[in-house]
Amino acid sequence: MITVYGRATSMNVQYVMWALAELELAHERLDYGGAFGRTDSDEYGRMNPNRLVPTLVDGDLTLWESAAIVRYLGARYGSEAFWPADPAARAPLDMWAEWIKTAFSHVLLMDLFVPLVRVREADRDPSAVAAGAERMKPLARMLDERLAQAPFLGGEHVSFADIIVGTPLYRYYTMEFERASTPNLDAYYARLNERPAFRDHVMVSFESLRAR
Repeated sequence: MITVYGRATSMNVQYVMWALAELELAHERLDYGGAFGRTDSDEYGRMNPNRLVPTLVDGDLTLWESAAIVRYLGARYGSEAFWPADPAARAPLDMWAEWIKTAFSHVLLMDLFVPLVRVREADRDPSAVAAGAERMKPLARMLDERLAQAPFLGGEHVSFADIIVGTPLYRYYTMEFERASTPNLDAYYARLNERPAFRDHVMVSFESLRAR
């Protein structure tokens, strides 16, 4: 039994939970982090010195950092479609998985999620939000162009890269800001919405995180 320590509303936990569900791996998730606390205990610190979530325990192996966990799950348990064995086939997928975290998600979280969700409406700077939305547009168009090639990043089937690229899209599409026209990205997100694992583990309300 694989154990995941982390709250369901954490996007970093959602990467891991979606991957586990796609791979149909038996697991349990324990509420840690955020309002649940528990990450400041000595026991948790021995597992994860960052004291953040998620942490995954699989037998004698303990891992933290969500993308590293997804890659481990793919390499150990994934099919060829989910985790291509050929490095030349896998590297272009990994490239997009890295890009989404360093470029797209950085702008999404810092320039849009924080001001729109973690800051009270009365305290927001509308001009800063509008500027964040503008910074988001070329990144969304870049991903849209890539997704014109096939239903998923790896082709006809979901890969580890789709887990990492697709998870931030729930917040991207459910926050209120001006988005670029991206028909391929829109269609990709609609396909993800059809997947039970995505609906169960990524489409999780973040209202509890909203500033009051």
